Amino acid sequence: MGVAIAINIQPTGGGKAAITGDFVLTADEVNPVILALRTHGIEVTALHSHMLDEQPRLFFMHFWANDDAVKLAEGLRAALDKTASTKS
Repeated sequence: MGVAIAINIQPTGGGKAAITGDFVLTADEVNPVILALRTHGIEVTALHSHMLDEQPRLFFMHFWANDDAVKLAEGLRAALDKTASTKS
């Protein structure tokens, strides 16, 4: 159904990286994830739904940034920590 979180990272030189991807979130996760991403300089580029009547209601949040790789990795970790994703 296309409901997996996607995170793409590409080095851009000088310790920087470009990141893009999307989170699949429930309504309760949307605002905490936005705050975590923005706090770490990661832009939210889109927020929308792909389906009409799914339960629970799911939102797709796309993001993008090009900055210090460690800072961005910390931001992605902070955002993931705001989701109900299982840690292994």
